[in-house]
Parts: sequence; structure tokens; C-alpha cells
Amino acid sequence: MDDPAIRGLVGGVLWPGVFGRSIPDSFRRELDEGGLAGLVLFAHNLGDESERMSLARDLRDRDRPLVVGIDEEGGNVTRVESATGSTLPGAAQLGHVDDLEATEAVGAELARRSLAVGANVVLAPVADVNTDPRNPVIGVRSFGADPALVARHAIAQARGIRLAGAAAAAKHFPGHGDTHLDSHHAMPTLEIGLDELERTHLPPFQALVDAGVPAIMTAHVVVPAWGELPATLNPAAIGRLRRMGFQGVVITDALDMAAVRESVGAGRGAVLALLAGADLLCISNPTNLGPAAAPDQDVRDFVEVQRALLAAVDDGSLPVAVLERAAGRVRALAESLAAARPERETGFAPPEAAALADAAISIDGDLAPVPSPRTVLDIRGRSTLAVASDRDFFEATLAAGGRVLRGDAAVPGSGPLVVLADRVGDAGPQRDRIAGIARLRPDAVVVDAGVPGAPLPLPTVHTRAASRIAAVAAAAVLASGSEPAAPPVRDAEPTRTAP
Repeated sequence: MDDPAIRGLVGGVLWPGVFGRSIPDSFRRELDEGGLAGLVLFAHNLGDESERMSLARDLRDRDRPLVVGIDEEGGNVTRVESATGSTLPGAAQLGHVDDLEATEAVGAELARRSLAVGANVVLAPVADVNTDPRNPVIGVRSFGADPALVARHAIAQARGIRLAGAAAAAKHFPGHGDTHLDSHHAMPTLEIGLDELERTHLPPFQALVDAGVPAIMTAHVVVPAWGELPATLNPAAIGRLRRMGFQGVVITDALDMAAVRESVGAGRGAVLALLAGADLLCISNPTNLGPAAAPDQDVRDFVEVQRALLAAVDDGSLPVAVLERAAGRVRALAESLAAARPERETGFAPPEAAALADAAISIDGDLAPVPSPRTVLDIRGRSTLAVASDRDFFEATLAAGGRVLRGDAAVPGSGPLVVLADRVGDAGPQRDRIAGIARLRPDAVVVDAGVPGAPLPLPTVHTRAASRIAAVAAAAVLASGSEPAAPPVRDAEPTRTAP
């Protein structure tokens, strides 16, 4: 524990989240003296424009290059625009429109926005094939349910990210699309055979590997054929990824998620992940515990993992060679990013993004204009912790000056009524609630922000995202009562060019 060389190797595989809108002193020391690989930025780290610029300069102007990550997917998942909702289309919107040039342009704009706040690793694209309509954590974050569609759009988005000067970290290997549990809260199991996993969920990752994606994030999901450990901690899972030809950085999903924290613990999980073949350990978003978080939760989470790794080196259970291998891959990524120069200056202009959001909308049933102000009855459940919620903006935009009711609120007897849902792709409480509302208010309209399913008993506007740009598009459709004209969709073939 007292060997600075070993402490530097340990620091070189750690990727913590922190509190505050500047680098806390304790983490500044780890960056300056402890070899810390970098940081992961979350919404709470991003203040006003001046604070963002200051943080970005501080992260860039250091004696050695860092890897700085951010979850910036467009659609439902944004850190840069968490206060108002993303103004970029998400994966499900892009998959529905199926325009690879647009997906590449969105990738470039995601990278541009990430780089502007100091992050050089964009935790995207989502390469999960969303085959379970009950999926609470992926859903519209996926390009779709078809492996070929997901593969070609994941490659296009990764290419856009690279051309803008950042690194793409595709996620969540070996696929989180066929689960009905959220690994932020529980341990999901892929209840499919290896043949189905190989046929449906691995092809997008193979395509990304073949195209040269530099980083891949693992999922905290159990594949029974590979044993009881989740993929993040499982040598069989990461070994399968390496046999696919991947030589880049394997990043773990956050070790504070319940799937790891409540099974083996973050410290032991960190040791197991490295032994399984992971390189960079994403530690935590210290705000995830909510009111239960300690004022120094970021330091506690970091120290728990750091001490566990040092202790494992001391007792011989974690060979130094494992640390050297992992830290070397992370360092090589950091150095490549320091040398990277943007090859694509322009991303996605607002009018183009708005046109894509319009084109991603589909309508079931006969939709008459819904005048404003409207009452919005929001029957959605809680968002996954992956989402920095823009719920209030979405509701307010649809209401257009009217009331917003939530949950089990009584159904108003009169006036324009919009029911906001996001889990109607399969049978369940939201579909049941809508059926009851339809009996009381057959004039109501549903806005579905999730993955579409069978037609509902009410006219339905499918937005395929709960973002700011999707809300604006849906509000326009409600006002007009007609589906927006879709721009021509280009024919596109999968590409193997380097992302």
C-alpha cells in the first residue's frame, strides 16, 4: 500500500464520479500524485457556462492526458442538457428513421458537446438489441430490435464520435436488451440460450469490434451458461469479447449499481472485474443514493475500491501484471485522445435535429387536434438512474399552459386530456390504466414516449423518446392533429469502416 508505483497502477484503472462543479481537492491530489486515470462527469458537475469552461480547462491542462467520460446519448440520456432535456434525437428515433448519415452527424454533435465540457470519452453508442418490451433500463436507448439495424447505426454513431475527436465507448456487452430488470436496482439474468445470445445480441458488438471501436462497456447481467457472476466480473464474458478480436479498453459499468454493490460489493467487485479482464473501473455516481448519500460519498466510494485493490495486491490475489496490463491499455487510450484532432467540424444543426424528431413520430388511430391548454395525466413510473430526468419539461410542453397530474390522480371529467406513458410495449399496468381511462374519456389521447407495442384503445402519438426535442415534436402533432411529413429516408447498408 505504501509503494507509489503500485498506487500509480491502481490509480490508472480507476474512474470515479465526484461531487461539485470543479475537481475536489482530494481527487486533484489523486490526479496529480496518484496516477488517477480520469473522472466521469455527471449532470451535477455541470454548472453554468463559465463553470463548465473552467472545469473543461482544468481537465485538459494537466501534466499528462486523462480519460474523462460522460453519458451523452441524445434522447432520454443527457448530462449536458439534463435541466431541460436533450435537443438531439435518441437511438430509437434514429433507428426508426434509419438514416445513417443523420446518425453519424448526431454522433459528431454528441462528441462536440462532450468535449466542450472536458469529456473525451462518450459513453455511447448503445449497442443493445432491445428484444424485451418490458425492458426498464434500455428501451428507447436502443436503436431497435433488429441486430443488423442496431449494428449499422452503432457503427455510424461511433464513427461520428471519432470524427469529432472523441472516443466512443459502446455499451453494454454482451447485451442488456433482453432483460426485464434494471441493474441499477437488481441483478438481471439473460434468460436465453447461448445460441440466441450469439445470433441476436453479440452481432452489433462484433461489428463494432471489426470497425475498430476503442472502448466497450460491460453489463451487470448474468448469462447462466457462463456461470453465476455478471458479465462485468466474469472471465468467460470478457474472454468472449477478447476472442471477438477486441484489443481496446474494457470499461465496467458503475460498481455502485445494486447488481454489484448488493452481491459482492464494490471493492470485491473491482478486484474480480480486473481478474476477469476489465481495464477501467467506473466506480460510481455519488448522487445515486439520493438523500442517503454522505457529504463525502464520492471519496468513500473511491477509497473503498482503491483500498480493495491495494489489499488484493498485498495478499497476492491480484497480480501486479494484471494491473500493468489494464493501466497500459487505459494509458494508451488517453495518449491517443490527446493526439486526436477533429476531422468533422460540424455536428447537427437544430433544424435538422427537429426534422428528425418529427420524422421519428408515428400515430396510431385517428388523431383530431387537441387544443391547448391541455391536462396531462402522467402515468409513467420512475426513470432509470441512467436518465437525468427531463420529466417536468416533457409534461409542461405537452400541457401548453394546462395542468399536470401524476400517477393515480383522478381522471378529469372534461377538457382536453393527454395521457403520458412510456411502458406500453407489452401487457402491464400502463396499458391497463389506459384501458380504464378510455372507458371514462374516449376523447383522450395518449403520448407514448417508450417502445411502441400493439395499438391502444385511444389515439396514440409515439415519440420514441422523452426528451425536449421529442416533446416539442409531439406538442406540434397534438396541435395539428396530423402526422408530420417525414423527410426521405436514405437506403443504407451496414458499413465496416473504422468508427
